Amino acid sequence: MIEINLLPGDAKKRKKGGAKTSSSARINFNPRQWLAGITEKITDKYMLGAVAAVGVSGALIVLLFISQTARAAMLESRETKAVKDSAQYSAVLTAKARAEATRDSLYQQIAVIKSIDDSRYLWSHLMYEISNALPQYTWLTEVSQTSNPKSVAAADTTKKAAPADTNTTQSPRERAAARDRAKKQRADSLLADAKTVQFKIIGHTVDIQALTRFMKSLEASPFIQNVQLKQSDLVQAEGKEVTEFTLQAETQPPPPFAVKTVPLIVSAVQ
Repeated sequence: MIEINLLPGDAKKRKKGGAKTSSSARINFNPRQWLAGITEKITDKYMLGAVAAVGVSGALIVLLFISQTARAAMLESRETKAVKDSAQYSAVLTAKARAEATRDSLYQQIAVIKSIDDSRYLWSHLMYEISNALPQYTWLTEVSQTSNPKSVAAADTTKKAAPADTNTTQSPRERAAARDRAKKQRADSLLADAKTVQFKIIGHTVDIQALTRFMKSLEASPFIQNVQLKQSDLVQAEGKEVTEFTLQAETQPPPPFAVKTVPLIVSAVQ
């Protein structure tokens, strides 16, 4: 069937009208209404919760990634600085360890020297104190040492190795300070032990009260301590009855004010 359009402008009007209709349809498109339509269609609350959880999880992952990246960069910079400082101060730490070893050796050597120097005039002081404390009508027949001779040098050669540190809660600096204090205390104890000498005094007296005064005078001496009467008997001496006594005592380090030192001056030979 053949149709003939007798109105020439009708096709153009239809085309223009169709174009206007499509353009108006595009202009009237509203996203809010479209989204509102979708939300109205989605009525499942579990689905909405799952979508919200996915969004929150994504945000948390992004924040954690940013924070971990920043922390890794900070730790890397600190590691670089620590390695640089370690390389810079390694020579200083080595010199410090060498100086501490030398200091510990000097502690022991000084203790030995002090023990020898302090024990040189021990018996001269003892004889002087005993002579000053001796009362009238009393005389001595024997003054002798009863303990083995002691010295820091002999004790230091037989000392045992120090036990290893078992306290792991302390820092290396605290453990080193504790070892230094232990070494100094050992040197001081060896020095004090070397100054302690036990001796006995045997004598005669015609007055028992004089013996009591003699013991009190010896105990009052800054060089003598622990004076004890070990034996007391009546004996014949040159046809007379006298009391023979035996005293046991030991020395003690005197206070600093009790020892007087005089500087040694050597004149130059002309």
